[in-house]
Amino acid sequence: MNPRITIIQFVEHYCEKYAQNTFLREKVDGVWVETTFAQTKAEAYRFGAGLMSLGLQKGDKTALLSEGRNKWVIGEIGVLYTGAVNVPLSVGLNEADLVFRIQHSEAKFILVSRNHLQKVRKILPECPGVEKVVVFDDVDFQENEMSFEAVCQLGDAFLAEKKDEFLARANSIQPDDYANISYTSGTTADPKGILLTHRNYTANVEQASTVIGIPSDNVMLIILPLDHCFAHVAGFYIMMYSGASVATVPAGRGGMEALRNIPTTIKEIRPHVMLSVPALSKNFKKGIEAGIAKKSPLIQKLYAFAVDNAIKYNKEVYNKGGILNCWRKPLMALFDKLVFKSVREAAFGGRMRFFVGGGALLDIDLQRYYYAIGVPIFQGYGLSEATPIICANSPERYVMGSSGRLVQPMECKICDSEGKEVPNGELGEIVVKGENVMAGYWKNPVSTAKTIVDGWLHTGDMGYKWAQDPSMLYVVGRFKALLISSDGEKYSPELMEESFTESSKYIDAAVLHNNQDPYTILLLVPNKDALKAYVQAEFPSLALDSVEAKTKMLERIQQDLNMFRKGGSHAGQFPDKWLPAATCVLPEGFTAANGMLNSTSKMVRRNVEKAYEDRMAFAYTTEGKNIVNEMNLSSL
Repeated sequence: MNPRITIIQFVEHYCEKYAQNTFLREKVDGVWVETTFAQTKAEAYRFGAGLMSLGLQKGDKTALLSEGRNKWVIGEIGVLYTGAVNVPLSVGLNEADLVFRIQHSEAKFILVSRNHLQKVRKILPECPGVEKVVVFDDVDFQENEMSFEAVCQLGDAFLAEKKDEFLARANSIQPDDYANISYTSGTTADPKGILLTHRNYTANVEQASTVIGIPSDNVMLIILPLDHCFAHVAGFYIMMYSGASVATVPAGRGGMEALRNIPTTIKEIRPHVMLSVPALSKNFKKGIEAGIAKKSPLIQKLYAFAVDNAIKYNKEVYNKGGILNCWRKPLMALFDKLVFKSVREAAFGGRMRFFVGGGALLDIDLQRYYYAIGVPIFQGYGLSEATPIICANSPERYVMGSSGRLVQPMECKICDSEGKEVPNGELGEIVVKGENVMAGYWKNPVSTAKTIVDGWLHTGDMGYKWAQDPSMLYVVGRFKALLISSDGEKYSPELMEESFTESSKYIDAAVLHNNQDPYTILLLVPNKDALKAYVQAEFPSLALDSVEAKTKMLERIQQDLNMFRKGGSHAGQFPDKWLPAATCVLPEGFTAANGMLNSTSKMVRRNVEKAYEDRMAFAYTTEGKNIVNEMNLSSL
């Protein structure tokens, strides 16, 4: 094969190599249906040829709005065979965001599932450039709408008469032609359209294979939305490269139904690997612990001891064991049979080998926990502008707390604020260069020029190369998310925020703020159920809705935050001057519905701060500095 292959050449090669292997798994009318690699390619031919018969030209744009399913994958591949550019859209976008992306990308066709059709119909008057809407499901079609299957039937006729024309179009595509416009989530700025080429994708799959491999008999369950670059590449393209298969969660009518289907899907599919983001990891852990809490006191104690024993033996994995801990090893084997095997069976179906973690920084305590129970989360790092994988941990090389081994071939350097490379072990901006670096931002040459300088992608993320092994990268946060104290000192909030939520069962989410203000403040989402249980246990005479009870709840939160101050169990983890001097207890959690989370459950910092401007201002008053105040009481 051409060493700089297109996605078309990639699909042709691997669908021939693994022709009879199962590639896609989807639940249809209550039954799991398997689609082979050969069948996947044949369906992509049918759909792509149908789009050509409808007039889709090379270089045209199509928008794709759907939950993860077979037609998402086949739809994208079919679009790419025509030489057109796919524009994946998040199902969590509101109407204004959809209009912006459809207009900005100049999409002519929209591919959409039934669950999101009404949203598309509502905005079409604002998108006059859209010529055709292709619906993945059977509905009562309106003008300029048609079904996916109807397009495939047009494709059958086109292939019967003009297959040479279809293949000629596909073979005319070059490695540097655009494959996707992938829009940023807008967590730190307005969304930009990331231009990803065919070679960006195929190169990153090849690069990723240098750090982590997937056996061809493995099944990956994709829970994350496919529009996100991480699920896109680490999901179905890497599984195609590996000859392995991909299953998706039945969406039902969308939203909560899809979430409810996850546990059942895991039990039925029994995946070997899943992709995870921190929010998912925390939810899985909560589910496991809720199950353990229903067991006998003896089982609960055995589980707690087994987890503690494994964590102490494993350390950061690369340095596990040691003379002083050698006695723990036989206990680990025993506990794995007695405790963890049943935990893995109940939570993940019994075949899970590991998670691949991405999307945001994962707290090291969560990494320790999952490694202890025998389902490690191999934390990685990347961004859509790098298509997206830059590094990842793996079974072969795992340094817990790091973001993993850098993919090859790719250059990476750490630069100071003046752009000069710093020595290994020193903190700076992560800058990379390789075939996975995007072509630029669609219709945004200014941002492109700022982000890619002489071929080097400036990620805007802060990290360092491990002095002990410079092939390992540590990522510590976003430069753009840095807090600035009144004396001008800059510091990253993300590790502190993770530590607060992991150290206290009364804190569900935390956001720190300081923009050259007198002190740092904390915006905190309380776990109201846990706080109520605390009051009921410790102060049973108090009515839960009384001011006295709510005061006890706030004081309990403050008690846990004080663990990080002098004399506390976590003292010294962060400088005292960085710790929050005031806390805003918020009335509701962060969700995609209220705009506080994006489609991969990453917190949108600017939206949180904008929504609670009044509370933040109050926190800089004398009354607001005390956690027991009117605003905080009203939130409980």
